[in-house]
Amino acid sequence: MASQLKSSFASSLTQRLTVPNDRSSGATFRIPTGKRSFIVKAVQSYKVPTEMAAIEAYPMNGGHGIYSYAKNSYHQGQAIHAVKELIKEEITEKLDITMFPSSDTFRIVDMGCSAGPNTFFAVQNVLEAVEKKYQGQGLDHCRLPEYQVFFNDHSSNDFNTLFTSLPPNRNYYAAGVPGSFHVRLFPEASLHIVISSYAIHWISHIPKELVDKSSPAWNKGRTYYAHAGAETIKAYADQFAKDMDNFLHFRALEIVPGGMVLLTIPGGRWDGDSDYQILPNTLNDLLESCIVDMAKKGIISEEKLDSFNVPEYFPSPQEMEAAVKRNGCFCIERIECLHDEKKQANPKEARAFSSHMRAGLEFLLSEHFGHEIMDELFDSFTRKIEENEVFDLGVAFKLLVVLKRNESLLIN
Repeated sequence: MASQLKSSFASSLTQRLTVPNDRSSGATFRIPTGKRSFIVKAVQSYKVPTEMAAIEAYPMNGGHGIYSYAKNSYHQGQAIHAVKELIKEEITEKLDITMFPSSDTFRIVDMGCSAGPNTFFAVQNVLEAVEKKYQGQGLDHCRLPEYQVFFNDHSSNDFNTLFTSLPPNRNYYAAGVPGSFHVRLFPEASLHIVISSYAIHWISHIPKELVDKSSPAWNKGRTYYAHAGAETIKAYADQFAKDMDNFLHFRALEIVPGGMVLLTIPGGRWDGDSDYQILPNTLNDLLESCIVDMAKKGIISEEKLDSFNVPEYFPSPQEMEAAVKRNGCFCIERIECLHDEKKQANPKEARAFSSHMRAGLEFLLSEHFGHEIMDELFDSFTRKIEENEVFDLGVAFKLLVVLKRNESLLIN
């Protein structure tokens, strides 16, 4: 009976979420208005693996230095700004606050928050929408909830910079929650809204077959999947699928019925398009060429090259839809691809993108290849961005995914 219910739910979701052929800016598919109240009762059969590979941490550069994340996360900030009104719209239309006791604490978490300042903008945007929703109910001040915001990232994240940068006049209680969002982090049914911006494309660890010389997925001479063989791409895709299964399973346990998950993801190619056609992969591919050049010059060893892979995967809308259907605990309220404004190739833009990549990848690269080559590596990377038609070759867009926790569901 349980399997029939889950199968019926997946079939219904598939029928309601056909991906459009129109790939123009803002292409979207949504649950029809008449079916948004769709409630399913199913048994969650997903089982957490008894043995999980060690989850790796990839901290952004901390502090306020020249290559820090705090000073080089402008592009992530642009993405948060681009989805600001859409997120407010989704909260206004879909969040049913009548399900939550009005005097209780309303809890929000930003997963993969890094060291700021973008996380504060994203959180404030959600809070403004929720506050407006409560005020629209005509509740008096004593019946309004208090707000608690959790900032989550790996324990190696620079929480000191994060906390010293907290807005002084914030209208919420702040707390840090160290740990990977690929595991359970919160008590059952304790969260109302989960957000994550430009974080879930980081996979939990590099699949072992990528560095196994006997495997067809061995990524010899490469550091990324964009131009790699089919088996290498599959290894990345499979790892991302496993990570999303865990992410959604644990969030389903932690979020109250009727709560929401709001994800902003970079890249997000359409199925059928080449992976290297999206800008993040174009940039990663160009950085890979710089590392290969250094190996050819003997600055780094070929063994070091063959054993390094960038732990990022940019999913398609269809892959995200499939993950939600496998989980069975959420309804997809919106999936939308938003095209970025095309950048002009110039030295200033090249340096900005190079510093942006350095803020995100320097920890990994220096741990593997040594800190002493970082300046040379990123100087070369900057020059290659200037010389190549990167912004013409790579399509840049972001993927907004809005999920709502099914209001009637049993979870094992």
